[in-house]
Amino acid sequence: MKKVPLKWKLTILYAAFMILMTGIMLSILFSLSSSEILSSVETDLENDVFGAFEDIQWDGKRLKIDRDFYEVEKGIYLSAYNSGESLIGGRIPYEFTLNVPLGEGLRRLTQEGISWYIWDTSSNIEGYGKVYVRGITSITEAESSLRVTLRLSVILFPLLVVLAASLGYFFVSRTLRPVSRITSTARAIYEEEDLSKRIGLTGEKNELYKLAETFDLMLEKVEKSFEKEKQFTSDASHELRTPVAVILSQCEYLLEDTQLSQETRSAVEVIQRKAGNMAKIISQLLFLSRADQNRQVIHKEYLELSLLTEMAAEEQQEIAKTKGIRIETDIQEGVQGYVDETLFIRIWMNLIGNGISYGKENGWLKISMKEKEGILFGSVEDNGIGITKEQLPHIWERFYQADASRSQRDGAGLGLPMVKWIVQIHGGEIKAESEYGQGSRFAFTIPIRETPSQNREKGRI
Repeated sequence: MKKVPLKWKLTILYAAFMILMTGIMLSILFSLSSSEILSSVETDLENDVFGAFEDIQWDGKRLKIDRDFYEVEKGIYLSAYNSGESLIGGRIPYEFTLNVPLGEGLRRLTQEGISWYIWDTSSNIEGYGKVYVRGITSITEAESSLRVTLRLSVILFPLLVVLAASLGYFFVSRTLRPVSRITSTARAIYEEEDLSKRIGLTGEKNELYKLAETFDLMLEKVEKSFEKEKQFTSDASHELRTPVAVILSQCEYLLEDTQLSQETRSAVEVIQRKAGNMAKIISQLLFLSRADQNRQVIHKEYLELSLLTEMAAEEQQEIAKTKGIRIETDIQEGVQGYVDETLFIRIWMNLIGNGISYGKENGWLKISMKEKEGILFGSVEDNGIGITKEQLPHIWERFYQADASRSQRDGAGLGLPMVKWIVQIHGGEIKAESEYGQGSRFAFTIPIRETPSQNREKGRI
C-alpha cells in the first residue's frame, strides 16, 4: 500500500480534530439549548400566569378583565375561571381540545403529537372570591426553532468538513514549505552530485530556518572536505609520478647489466613490476581527480568503432593466452559514431583486462558490440570468480575490491569507477551482473549519434 504523504496525514489529523471538536461543541450546545428552551418556557409561563391577576379586578358590580389579558405573547394563552371552573375570560389555543380539570402548578400533556405546558394557579379577588388563571403554551412550537437550527447544522456540517480540510491543507502546506525546499535541495545534491548547492532559506527564523541553516553549514564543511581530498589526490599523484618514473628507469638500467646475478635480477624485476603497477594507479588517480574537478576534457570524433573494439580485443589476446583464456568476439561490422577515441579504448581495455585478471585458468571471455538506432550496446562476459550479491553494488566505489583474492592481484579498484565515469560522460549507462563462482557480465550503452557540438557533461562519479 502506498504511503500517505506527511502533508496529507497532518491535514487529515487537523480536519478530524476540528470536526470532532465542532461535533462535540454542537452536541453540547443543542443539549443545553433544549433544556434551556424548556426552562425558559416554564419561566415565561409562570411569570405570565402570576402576572395575569393584575389584569383582573372587581369593581363592586362585576369582574373586569383588562385587554392585555387576551393578548398572546411568546405563544402563551391565558384564560380565567371562577370557582366553579367556568370560563369567565381569556383565550385557549385552537389546537388544544383536552378537557383538563383545574389544578395547581405545572403539568405537561401531549395531544396528537403536540406537547403542551399547562400552568394553573388561583387567587382570591377581594369582593369576588377565588379566581383561577390557566396558562397554556405549546412546547412543540418552542422546540421547532431548535429543530430548524439542527437541520441547518446537519446540512452545513459537510461544508464545514470541506472548509476545515481546505484550511488544514493550506496551513500545513505553508508550514511545510521550508521542508519541501530542504528536500528538493537534498535530492538535487544527490542526483547532480553537486555539493555547492545550498538551501538558502530566508524569512522567519523559526526551528525550520535553523534546521536549514545547520544543513547549509554542514554542506559547506562537507564540500570543503571533499575539495581538500580532491586537491590532495591530485597533488599526491603529481608528486609521485616523478619518483616512480625514476624507479622504473633505474630498474630498466639495472636489467640491461648482463653481469647481474639471477637473484638480484629477480628482485629488480619484482620492483619494476610493482613500480609499474604504482604508475598505473597514479595515472588512474590523476584521471579521476581531473574528472572530479571537471578538468578532464573529452574530444569526440566520428570514428570506426568496430575497428577500435577489435584492436582492443587483439591487444589483450596475448595477456589472455598466459592464463589459457579464450577470447570470443561478436562485433558488428561497420559501426561508426562520435566518441572520444582514447576514452572509448580505455573502456574496453579496463573491462577486458578486468575479465582476464579475475577469469578462470583455461576459461573464456566474450566481447560483444552492436549498434541499434544510434545506441551502442557493448558487453564483456567471463566465467571467472564472480562477485557476491552483497558486494556487487560497491564495485563502482574507488579502491573497493569485491573479493579478498582480488587484493593479491594487480590493480587497486580504480578501473571500474573510471569506466563508469567515461560511460556517463558519453551520456550512457553501465551495469554489472554476476553470480559468485560462475562469472560476471558488464554491459554498457552509449549514444553514438551525438555530435561534438551537442556534447555536455551527463554524469560524474
